[in-house]
Amino acid sequence: MLRGNAILGQSGGPTSVINASLCGIIQACLQQEAIGKTLGMRFGIDGFMRDEVLDLGREPAAVIEGLRTTPSSALGSCRHKLKDADFPKVLEMLKKHDIRYYFLIGGNDTMDTIHRVEKYCRQQGYELIGVGVPKTVDNDLCGTDHTPGFGSAARYVALSVQQAGLLARDMQRVDQYVIFQTVGRSAGWLPAAAALAKRSEDDAPHIILLPERAFDREKFLAAVRRCHDRYGWCSIVCGEGVCYADGTPISASQTKDKFANVEFGAMGGTSAAMMLHRMIREEFDWRGEFQVCESLQMCAADRTCPGDVEEAYACGRRAVELAVAGTSGVMVSIVRESTDPYRWSLGTAPLAEVALGAKPMPDEFINAEGLSVTQACVDYLKPLVGPLPHYVRLGNVS
Repeated sequence: MLRGNAILGQSGGPTSVINASLCGIIQACLQQEAIGKTLGMRFGIDGFMRDEVLDLGREPAAVIEGLRTTPSSALGSCRHKLKDADFPKVLEMLKKHDIRYYFLIGGNDTMDTIHRVEKYCRQQGYELIGVGVPKTVDNDLCGTDHTPGFGSAARYVALSVQQAGLLARDMQRVDQYVIFQTVGRSAGWLPAAAALAKRSEDDAPHIILLPERAFDREKFLAAVRRCHDRYGWCSIVCGEGVCYADGTPISASQTKDKFANVEFGAMGGTSAAMMLHRMIREEFDWRGEFQVCESLQMCAADRTCPGDVEEAYACGRRAVELAVAGTSGVMVSIVRESTDPYRWSLGTAPLAEVALGAKPMPDEFINAEGLSVTQACVDYLKPLVGPLPHYVRLGNVS
């Protein structure tokens, strides 16, 4: 059995349950004879190369346990893309701290980081076991049924659209439309979750714009008009990465991060929701509003799903179990055993297959018109989000 210290890190955008995975890794590491110190990277791989390291074994047990219900990234995060020139420094730090077990919690780009570091160490003859723990509110990570963090963010979206829909319905004599924008780049999983808010035909949302389908301005405006004619108002949900057929984002942002991912609406750019608002206002001269909550979807602890916490914690513990058994170069994955009743188990996916890949919504989850989702999508989402509140209506008031 390989003996040495362990290093843990968090990368990319946070979630409301990423620290539950961190808790699981730390507690499992502290129970392993093969692992000496359990160390943490401050601000991901970027901080690690600066030797910003915490001894997590010295933290009070109550603090570590408290991570289970603490949102955001307790160790701090980064979006640093490793360059070839970085690898010698990374290896230097691994050797300095006698690190043999390497765990990162993150999404596509994070899995790429683990994969490349583990591969480099192997080429240099340095024994290192690297295991990834999945995380992203976008739910676009390959190799797993869904990602820890998605269920809670999806609940945030569904509740926000449900409650904003009630307000918009009751204020339709003032505002004729409302637009809610989600994060998620090129994946439509989060805007799709808004469909769970709908119980009756006239409930929000009426239109869901998914990045998997090209945006057609005329088609969109015609759908808005139909909704307004039928209900007196219109609720629209859009993913931040919705694009025209030629790939141009409907937002006015062209800012990119170090992984070449477009940061929609960043650095003062105009968001997709704002552009849609402008289109409707110019076409119909209606008054309406738009809501862009950005990172709030990633860290709303008050809307966290208990099942999401449970799965995130379990993924962290399983990563350590795999590592001490000698398994390297994999990401822990969640396997859906059954949807109704919901049952799950844990598996693995090779980092080489997960790294830098992206999982869009399947065609069978998107309706024929491309402006909403199917029942199959709703069935997939329901057990991850949990039941939503039921609100009453007065008589036939609409």
